[in-house]
Amino acid sequence: MTPDTRIPAIPVRGGGLRLRRWNAADENDVETFLRGCSDPEFQRWNTPLRPIADLADARAAVRSKAEGAEAGTGAAFCVEDPDTGTALGHIGVSRIDRGMRSACVGYWILPEARGKGVATRALALAARWVFADLRLHRLELDHAVGHEASCKVAERCGFRYEGTLRGAMWEAGRRDAFRDCHLHARLATDPEPR
Repeated sequence: MTPDTRIPAIPVRGGGLRLRRWNAADENDVETFLRGCSDPEFQRWNTPLRPIADLADARAAVRSKAEGAEAGTGAAFCVEDPDTGTALGHIGVSRIDRGMRSACVGYWILPEARGKGVATRALALAARWVFADLRLHRLELDHAVGHEASCKVAERCGFRYEGTLRGAMWEAGRRDAFRDCHLHARLATDPEPR
């Protein structure tokens, strides 16, 4: 680990949002993370690599994300209202590869914040940060086939559909069966979406 590979802890602001690191020592953060991962809509489309069933699991997941930021391999943010500090969801950049200047992005939004453009604004903000601050070239986004809301968010943010990845993610709630996902990506050289 060198100073130039660590992910900065400063908040990212824009689009009426603030992205700040999750804090494993903050009970509200841990509870919010658990609530997001326990949401039926999240579980319909996602199966985390490690199950998140209780506060201990959520705390371990948040700690793991902090370790990724220290190692320079990932950055996980709580998406929040900059005026009230109300948590709205999560956006994470993972699999950061400095050699290839690429990474992946994923997000979830809490039920009460859905339908308000939070996912679109958070993804646009995170993409700008990845390209400007991390100086990466390619940012990928994949989602389960059939998750039309996620597909629309990706397209609104300039992430072009590149194809279907066969058997690339687990079926909902399973670790013994796979489903296909759509791959979208955006390059630093792509025009900024309207």
